[in-house]
Amino acid sequence: MEDIHVKIKTLRLERNLTLKDVSEETGLSLSFLSQIERGASSLSITSLKKISDALGIHINYFFLEENTQERYVVRANEHHSFTTSTGSQVYSRLTGTFNNRKLEPLKVVLPPYMHETHPYSHNGEEFYYVLKGEVVFYLNEQKFHLYEGDTIHYPSSLIHQWENPLPTESIVLSIVTPIIF
Repeated sequence: MEDIHVKIKTLRLERNLTLKDVSEETGLSLSFLSQIERGASSLSITSLKKISDALGIHINYFFLEENTQERYVVRANEHHSFTTSTGSQVYSRLTGTFNNRKLEPLKVVLPPYMHETHPYSHNGEEFYYVLKGEVVFYLNEQKFHLYEGDTIHYPSSLIHQWENPLPTESIVLSIVTPIIF
C-alpha cells in the first residue's frame, strides 16, 4: 500500500489530467492532492474513493497486488488486516480474488468505546452480523442497538455511522457492495 501515491500520479498522467482537473472533480484541494502524489500526506478511504472515481477506476485497484491470480479460498492465516487513516477499526479482508467480484466481505474489529464521528452516505448495500459484543448503528439518525447474533442490512444511501458501546472490543462480519477496499 506504500505505492498508492505513485499509482495515483501515474494514472493521472496517463489520462492527461492536471492536478486542477482532479481537484475540481473530487473537491479535494490542489495542495492536498500534490502532497498525496509526493507521498507526503496520508489518505482516507473516502478521499481515495473520490480520487479513484475521478480517475475512472475501481478503488480496489490500489489494493490489488500485481499479477493477481484468481483465488476462491482464503485460509485463516492469509487474511490481510488494515486500518484506515480516519478510523480505529481493524479490517480483515475475507474475499477471494477474481474478475467482476461484487461483494466485499470483511471481519471488522471495533475497539472499546469506538464511535464513528462522521456519518457516511454512498451507493450500495451493507450487511453486518455481530459475532462478538454489541454495536450501535445510526441510520438517518434512527438508533439500532445490535447484540451478538443480530444482523442489520440496509441501503448505503442512508446516512449511517456506528459505535461500540462496550469497554471491550466488538467484532462484526461485514458484507458490502460495491467493493470499497
